[in-house]
Amino acid sequence: MKKKILKITLSVVLILILAVGIGLAYLVGAAGGGGPFDFVWKNKLKKMPGNAEKYSLENVEPLENSPLEGKRICYLGSSVTLGLYSMDVSFVDYISYRNGCEYVKEAVSGTTLVDNGKTSYIQRMKNNIGTDEKFDAFVCQLSTNDASKEMPIGELSRSENLEDFDTQTITGAMEYIIVYAKQTWNCPVIFYTGTKYDSKQYQQMVDVLFELQDKYGIGVIDLWNDEEMNDVSEKEYEVYMADPVHPTQAGYLEWWTPKMEEYLYLFLER
Repeated sequence: MKKKILKITLSVVLILILAVGIGLAYLVGAAGGGGPFDFVWKNKLKKMPGNAEKYSLENVEPLENSPLEGKRICYLGSSVTLGLYSMDVSFVDYISYRNGCEYVKEAVSGTTLVDNGKTSYIQRMKNNIGTDEKFDAFVCQLSTNDASKEMPIGELSRSENLEDFDTQTITGAMEYIIVYAKQTWNCPVIFYTGTKYDSKQYQQMVDVLFELQDKYGIGVIDLWNDEEMNDVSEKEYEVYMADPVHPTQAGYLEWWTPKMEEYLYLFLER
């Protein structure tokens, strides 16, 4: 009798463990973490008005005689560069498709400028992008993750040598990326910001970015302070943004991409 009870108890425990495991896998998949239930996340994204079929790459009209045609651009970033809430389609893909240019998209969600591990911007730049690549521009995201994780801002270095930068700070990491990209690929370096949201630290990061522009002559696509970009209606904003940080396909295509294209046209023709 005791053995029978023990078997039943073990069976119940195993069933509960299995149920919890399936539940956790479902939650991870539903939150965009991949796995067998990743389809739940993708279905959720497809239902967003800003990810409607009309905004898909296949329905975008290519531009004629684009100044970017034939250019090759490298993009380094995290979820905004990837297109986390837009089924991995971001301004990167739209710019390429509309303008007939090639790209390398090195983007991993949740990662930081600050060099805090193998997925940091710096480590992926050095390990995942070939030093023999040929680029017409190197575009880097001013990561919102550094702000949300409250990484130290740091100070602007008096040096321009890689070994002198404190990559454990945001400023030092940005300087490292700028100098490394210029030395390695000998192309213009451009940083871009997100649009305005409630973050004092990100505002500080934007301020530092302009100090770096003065020091290194980099390009800055400043969506944060752009009055036109921040003057959309509440109705448009609901379609364009999945949350205060991440655009939908509509947000990338109709809101971000034209502004970024305009900047790239002018900056690369200087």
